[in-house]
Amino acid sequence: MKLFEELESEVRSYCRSFPTVFTKAVGAKMWDEDNKEYIDFFSGAGALNYGHNDPKMKSKLVDYILADGITHSLDKATTAKGEFLTAFNETILKPRNLNYKVMFPGPTGTNTVESALKLARKVTGRPDIISFTNGFHGMTIGSLSVTGNSFKRKGAGIPLHNVVTMPYDSFVSDKLDTLEYLERFLEDRGSGVAIPAAMILETVQGEGGINAASYEWLQRIEKICKRWGILSIVDDVQAGIGRTGTFFSFEKAGITPDIVCLSKSIGGMGLPLALTLIRPDLDIWAPGEHNGTFRGNNHAFITATAALSYWEDPKFEQSIAEKSKKTKAYLEKIVQDYPEIKGHFRGRGLMVGICSEVEGLASKVAAEAFKRGLIMETSGPDDEVFKLFPALTIDNETLEKGFNILEQSVRAVIGKKELVTP
Repeated sequence: MKLFEELESEVRSYCRSFPTVFTKAVGAKMWDEDNKEYIDFFSGAGALNYGHNDPKMKSKLVDYILADGITHSLDKATTAKGEFLTAFNETILKPRNLNYKVMFPGPTGTNTVESALKLARKVTGRPDIISFTNGFHGMTIGSLSVTGNSFKRKGAGIPLHNVVTMPYDSFVSDKLDTLEYLERFLEDRGSGVAIPAAMILETVQGEGGINAASYEWLQRIEKICKRWGILSIVDDVQAGIGRTGTFFSFEKAGITPDIVCLSKSIGGMGLPLALTLIRPDLDIWAPGEHNGTFRGNNHAFITATAALSYWEDPKFEQSIAEKSKKTKAYLEKIVQDYPEIKGHFRGRGLMVGICSEVEGLASKVAAEAFKRGLIMETSGPDDEVFKLFPALTIDNETLEKGFNILEQSVRAVIGKKELVTP
């Protein structure tokens, strides 16, 4: 690790949490240069929902490269882009009765958020956005303005304007109706809050602590937006692409956002790609008004198209539901069996974790797990949640082996003896 300490910027982050040099990754496992095996419950922070080096995606990509397929194209028309658009429309949008125009901004999550905010302001002519406590939407200036984390906001180095932060579902307590509070601000001309261009939210807040909004809360947000002519933006960069159980995280809530932000796992096997899905009547961009040099990542179109084939078989979504049920039951058992951690379950689908009231415990559990061969991270404003993001394709044996390592790590942190595994 000395090489990275000497030559790489101090801004490096994950290599501090996982201090080894990785050399290989397949499915839900990684190996370092000492050939030590790790089970991956991190999945590239949600960019590897289908695991590492999926064989079908890898094969399609290698064939495309060897055939001299287009690599870089800006937003020129290419066969790879055309095949992706067709597959996305036929496999994802049409079966869900969704009608969106697909925009390709720059290839990262913050790029799609920036484009969504710009378009909302352009359509409505209003400058302000409502965001929510503990939301995380990216690291560029516009995205930081709607992000709650004070440490990351401070990194902007300038004031972040034209955003009003409102309390997320159950932010204060389960008893406080946060939307009654929000709507009162919209109704009262003395509140100091103007009608915004849009509201932006995550249905499950990833970096903010795995906070899952209830379906009822999401439905009421949609009604409020429609009542006041506010555009609804769902940031599905991390919670989407099956992470919470369905392709879009908002499906079971029965809502239809005006704009949807996708990135991370939309590329299939970790290649950079982002989409901004736009209600057709809102697509009033002038040609080139929002662009980016790498918005035409054809290699990502190839793997993204291959990834969509998973969603052609209903059994895939069923398998996510089964693994989600098993994972939730396991985490709830950890909470019950180890009251010392003062924990409670959070999340939805395979975007889950345990929030601990014991200061520093979550970070200690994650560090202990890494020593034992399990990669996982923490989240929340105080790193109070240790979270599980296993690949959606993980096999049950590997999933359960990861569970065992996690439990042994919890026991080690609270000072209990090792469990004897059968």
